[in-house]
Amino acid sequence: MDFPFAFVFLAPILAVWGSYIFVLFAQPKDKKSIKLLLTFSGAFLLALTFFELLPEVYNEHDSREVAVFVLAGILLQVFLEFFSKGAEHGHVHLHLEKNKFPILLFLSLSMHALIEGVPIHGNGSILYGIIIHKIPVAVILSIFLLNSKMKKALVLMFVGAFSLMTPLGSYLAQLPWMETNGYIFTALAIGVFLHISTIILFETSQEHSFNLRKLLVIVLGIGIAYFL
Repeated sequence: MDFPFAFVFLAPILAVWGSYIFVLFAQPKDKKSIKLLLTFSGAFLLALTFFELLPEVYNEHDSREVAVFVLAGILLQVFLEFFSKGAEHGHVHLHLEKNKFPILLFLSLSMHALIEGVPIHGNGSILYGIIIHKIPVAVILSIFLLNSKMKKALVLMFVGAFSLMTPLGSYLAQLPWMETNGYIFTALAIGVFLHISTIILFETSQEHSFNLRKLLVIVLGIGIAYFL
């Protein structure tokens, strides 16, 4: 299902700001529910990657070349996590200073969000995956930012700029140059998604063991992705 570009542009922004406002007013304490939603998002995004993105790039382009860019996407995400400390999959282990904008955290998260916006163009199902992925991550990030020593103005600047990155990626995907080279960035996004989703599935499991609720959530995420 294809969505109007205005919706593709606005949906990720609303997901980030909606999560921030939810945390600001609700001040959620139940981390288990957030982790369960994070698990669902990981399974859902992983399934969409296999059902939608991998067949798309492998059917239309040289498989060996695509594999190189997929692996490059995995390595890129590993590199970004040196600076984000795992914020993309719900783990933030940083000490922020009151009057200092966390530029490395912002740049790493922005690069991740920019890349994940590229395959949304022309693929409505992926938009669902990105939104469902963004919400629990944005909730956890918002909890971290609001509990940090950063000034509120810097927090708002961070959230506002971060919310624009995925729509920016979708916009760049429409440029003429991307008509012939867009598959490169889609393959990079696949690598990023594979790394993020598998990390989420394992890290949200206490002592790396699956309980029944998490297993059911994973099956549900894969099942919904299959029927989209």
